[in-house]
Amino acid sequence: MESFPNNPITHSNNVHRTETMTTTNSTDQQPPARSEFASDFLWGCATSSYQIEGAGFEDGRVESIWDRFAATPGKVKGGASGAVACDHYHRWPEDFDIGRDLGLNAYRFSIAWPRIFSEVGGKPNQKGLDFYSRLVDGMLERGLQPWATLYHWDLPQFLQDRGGWAERGTVDAFLEFTDAMTRRLGDRVQHWITHNEPWCTSMIGNWEGLHAPGFTDFATALQVCHHVLLSHGKAVPLIRANVPDAKVGLSLSLHPLRAASSSPEDEAARLRHDGLRYRWFLDPLYGRGYPQATLDLVKDAAPAIHPGDLEAIAVKTDFLGVNYYFPETIQDAPGEGPLSVRVLPPQDVETTALGWEVAPEGLAELLACIENDYHPGPMYITENGSCYDDVVNADGEVCDVERRRYLQRHLAALRDVIDGGVPVKGYFAWSLVDNFEWAEGYGRRFGLVHIDYDTQQRTLKESGKWYRGFLRQE
Repeated sequence: MESFPNNPITHSNNVHRTETMTTTNSTDQQPPARSEFASDFLWGCATSSYQIEGAGFEDGRVESIWDRFAATPGKVKGGASGAVACDHYHRWPEDFDIGRDLGLNAYRFSIAWPRIFSEVGGKPNQKGLDFYSRLVDGMLERGLQPWATLYHWDLPQFLQDRGGWAERGTVDAFLEFTDAMTRRLGDRVQHWITHNEPWCTSMIGNWEGLHAPGFTDFATALQVCHHVLLSHGKAVPLIRANVPDAKVGLSLSLHPLRAASSSPEDEAARLRHDGLRYRWFLDPLYGRGYPQATLDLVKDAAPAIHPGDLEAIAVKTDFLGVNYYFPETIQDAPGEGPLSVRVLPPQDVETTALGWEVAPEGLAELLACIENDYHPGPMYITENGSCYDDVVNADGEVCDVERRRYLQRHLAALRDVIDGGVPVKGYFAWSLVDNFEWAEGYGRRFGLVHIDYDTQQRTLKESGKWYRGFLRQE
């Protein structure tokens, strides 16, 4: 899921409106009905391996960069880690039963690379392969179409010790991992996401230092980003070779970007930030290379690009995954960071418990812009969700009415933008269950299902009950 914006530069994108596509404000609309969406629309929930699996060192799993980061004092609130998390490794049948009972027809999960390989050039761990094979069978038995994400940030530490994503050799290691997983699961898994949120992998983990591996070097972050995108581009034809009729894409965290004022300075800051946060990813993915204006700004920090790299990154994909949480407001800030921009905190607007602006119209705005700028083909909302301070009441209920309303309003906005012609084909709520929220530890909850971390008891929240009624058209 998304990172937490408390640093000078975070998320954004270009939100210039178009004359051919309009969006409506869904804030005060009635909750939508499932019948207002296409009959073949995918409805799911999303999770990630390190956030829910636990079983940190069982059955041959080795250390990940998040194990190392969490063990470093001061990096994760409360000294928490994903060593136990939601114990999904042992409790997955119960979690999939919940998903089936909700009425989901798809489930997005990620594969823990450290469960599969323990050394460079080694053989895949059979117990790790078998675990994910059981997971896929369990999904299919419950009518859940599996959507596999290959990389959701848990790089094996042995690769980080060799330089991590900053080293080109990690691209080759990713291809070995991809080959192993697609050979094992490709007879049952058709939909593959190569990477989740390359921005967070590169910038949050290697420039801002808030995520593993915790580095704070801009040039390293840009090189990491290039290698992640390159590994995506090289993995796509490999997946297609191993998986009949594969559908392959990746998921980007993207945000509507607004200038803090109408001043030329703030508008110029918005455009600078747009170049790194939006076009730095989408331009090369759709055949335009890295934006020249941004390359000129980053100067010597620009990544090393080998002949053929940009052609590989621009491989045709079958869909684009979009993760949306909130818009951003950008202000000119001379001398602040390499782009001289500042992300302002929301003011005088509704926010979640994390201080993220609640802006369902931003979802429609963002999707319309992507369609107008790139025409990527089918899009899927691969994450969308909200954090609130949930409380289990005396009756054992979790009355998270704010999350229920958040879900309703964002689905209304999604309906509207689809009606306007944007080809969105599915929606995955973040998340099925409360989980380890990265540097925030266990103090933040996003799930439709409440987890008591002491007992591992699962309790369907009010938001989950609404989603169930929506999906089952009750």
